[in-house]
Amino acid sequence: MQTSCSRGLLHEVWEARRHTSSAAGQRASGSVNPRSRRLFLTLILAQVAHSIEEYAFRLYDVFAPARLASGLFSRNLEGGFVAANLALILFAFWCYFARVRKGGGQGRAWAWFWTILEAGNGTGHLMLAAVRGGYFPGAATAPLLLACSGWLGITLAESRDGTA
Repeated sequence: MQTSCSRGLLHEVWEARRHTSSAAGQRASGSVNPRSRRLFLTLILAQVAHSIEEYAFRLYDVFAPARLASGLFSRNLEGGFVAANLALILFAFWCYFARVRKGGGQGRAWAWFWTILEAGNGTGHLMLAAVRGGYFPGAATAPLLLACSGWLGITLAESRDGTA
């Protein structure tokens, strides 16, 4: 009787250890939890909406860095702007599918990169609108970028501590 009880206890300890080390290994390896993965995808979709707004209101005509980036892709600024934004969005989806969703060791770093990038993007557009004293292309969707990047940053920070 004592043997079966000991085996049961050993089995429970082993299972608890295996589960704990698996979860700790997952956090240490840089993988991203499902909630953060969904938020990362939401952030990409927010960037798609933001790019559409920038294009519709011709950011490349009013903002020198956008003109420069557009000119790197084409002499036609409109076409270059579309190409630059498509490249950005495709890169974001590549990061999602190849790094963040797969749960590899670099997923967390890529998620943080995009979190910081999009928080800066949203902040920049709102600051430019404030300096201009009115609308600036991209300012309408900037709060969406800030909300998504902020929420993603919180979930990434929480999951690092093991609380999410």
